[in-house]
Amino acid sequence: MHTSPNARTIALLLLTLILAGCGDLGGLLGNQPTPAPIILIATATPVPPSQATPTTDIVPSPTVAPPDTPVATSVLPTAAPPTPTPAPQKILARVKERGYLICGTNADLPGFGFYDNVRQAWSGFDVDFCRAVAAAIFGDATKVEFVALGTGPGPNNRFDAVREGRVDVLFRNTTWTLGRNISGLAFGPTTFHDGQTFMVRIRDRITKLEDLAGKVICVAKGTTSEQNLNDDFAARGIQFTARVLNGEDELYPAYDEGECDAVTSDSSQLAAKRQQLKNPADHIILGDRISREPLGPVIARDDNQWLDVISWTVFATIYAEELRVDQRNVDRLRASTTDPRIKRLLGLEGNFGEGLGLPNDFAYQIIKQVGNYGDIYNRNLGPNTVINLDRGPNKVWNLGAGGVLASPPFR
Repeated sequence: MHTSPNARTIALLLLTLILAGCGDLGGLLGNQPTPAPIILIATATPVPPSQATPTTDIVPSPTVAPPDTPVATSVLPTAAPPTPTPAPQKILARVKERGYLICGTNADLPGFGFYDNVRQAWSGFDVDFCRAVAAAIFGDATKVEFVALGTGPGPNNRFDAVREGRVDVLFRNTTWTLGRNISGLAFGPTTFHDGQTFMVRIRDRITKLEDLAGKVICVAKGTTSEQNLNDDFAARGIQFTARVLNGEDELYPAYDEGECDAVTSDSSQLAAKRQQLKNPADHIILGDRISREPLGPVIARDDNQWLDVISWTVFATIYAEELRVDQRNVDRLRASTTDPRIKRLLGLEGNFGEGLGLPNDFAYQIIKQVGNYGDIYNRNLGPNTVINLDRGPNKVWNLGAGGVLASPPFR
């Protein structure tokens, strides 16, 4: 078949057009205009208004520009960076800077916290734990200022003083509870396992809880004693009348004056307060307990270093008694012991004190100047004191007789 030159030229032209348009055959065959692809190119060159496409404003995340990349200068005002708020000073640093510890305690509870106006001296189980903290920090148990605090409302409320930083630590027969723990307070190890009971007059022949039905019972306002009384007697179905008073200063005088048939609190407090009544021998403390009261130190929350200092001060007194290290033999053992546990406790091996922000011999200073747990207990509450309070569960675990006190090991 013969093809003319004009026909060949037309065929080549058609083939060229087909090959050139193969990228969009659908558009060519459908005789539809091909949409131009939109390419977004980062540029500082303004787009002419006629070509601008309305878009939603996007705020870019801050990034670091690569080297030699031009960055457009923003015309929007830039806020100055906020001034950093200094972290509150840690309590241990504050105490060291001040040069002495401020410890909240009781001033009117013989055996636990008591201020003798005649001798102008502080004494008691809780008071000695304040001294133990001072010995741990400064190597001097006398570097402590005591602040008398109460349970009632007002400027001397014990918990307000802790939260507001007016005291560094509180040792004041205070029960560890969940409600207190979540209200800005932190608790150290239990120093005294107690329970709530009642003090009554012998002449009333009250010997058990059921005998309190229909009686008037004095209790301190806002304490765990008040809640325990209501909870326990409601569960037992015992009807009674509560005489609620503001703090211990009102509580025991009201009972002593006959305004109520019984007074309720921790057994240790009742034993101490009985000695201050007009005729202590006329009163007895019931053997029944309506609660368990773990008493111990209280500090402001969110200072783990300070909580460690307080905790390991308490543990040092307990661990020392576990190992039979006391105020009388500590110097001899320090010079001659081969027991690695005692060496670590007394700071002869390891750097555990430094890890707490304390001298490595902090436990030695506590034991030497204040004593181990048994020394502290017997001096203030033991058989040779007016209180003469049986230790009960407040014995170290490895000495038998139902003791529950224990310390994590110093290792």
